[in-house]
Amino acid sequence: MPQENSAAKVLHHLKQDVLVGYFEAGQKLKMSQLKERYQVGVNPLREALSQLVVMQLVQVQDQRGYRVCPVSQPELIDIYDTRARIESLCVGLAIDRGDDAWEAGIVAAAYRLQSNAALLQANGDLQAWEQLHQQFHHAIVLGCGSEELLRVRLHLYEKASRYRNLWLRHNAGHAAFDVNQMEHEQLVTAVLARDIKASQALVQQHILVPSRVLQNLI
Repeated sequence: MPQENSAAKVLHHLKQDVLVGYFEAGQKLKMSQLKERYQVGVNPLREALSQLVVMQLVQVQDQRGYRVCPVSQPELIDIYDTRARIESLCVGLAIDRGDDAWEAGIVAAAYRLQSNAALLQANGDLQAWEQLHQQFHHAIVLGCGSEELLRVRLHLYEKASRYRNLWLRHNAGHAAFDVNQMEHEQLVTAVLARDIKASQALVQQHILVPSRVLQNLI
């Protein structure tokens, strides 16, 4: 990351490394390692780390160092339950408020996700698939028209992504992943039919599945 010395750019890259699991839960973040990886000095790193502390992705250790926040069953359950409720609210509003352009965006995102599902099996590229997965769900909720709700949703999505990546590592290429793909198709059908009740039930179930599996792994 040559010449990218601003704290904002460091924050972006460091945050992604935490979310995708490059830095594992509970791992100590050594300043020397971070300086080498991001090619920056101490001040931008400290500023970025301070912001990650506020986001509850990093915590201060012994008043001197930093480490990635650990994962836990209580946090897992809380994040996924809250996220399922917020997602359901956003989906209901999107169906009520969405227009033709919103519907077209869902169809396009669903096609990209389905046609590139083989990325997991062929290349083991979890993050390429995860990006498409995020775009798919964002396309659905985008029609809700509430910037505040979308901000809350994004925060929960990012916090959940550390756990979701654990789920992907255990389920990519297996039957559970195939079921996940089938749930996407069912959700698209219900949303485009403007069936609020069915869509909300499907999205809540879809979101909660990984949390049930991961409770046995954490």
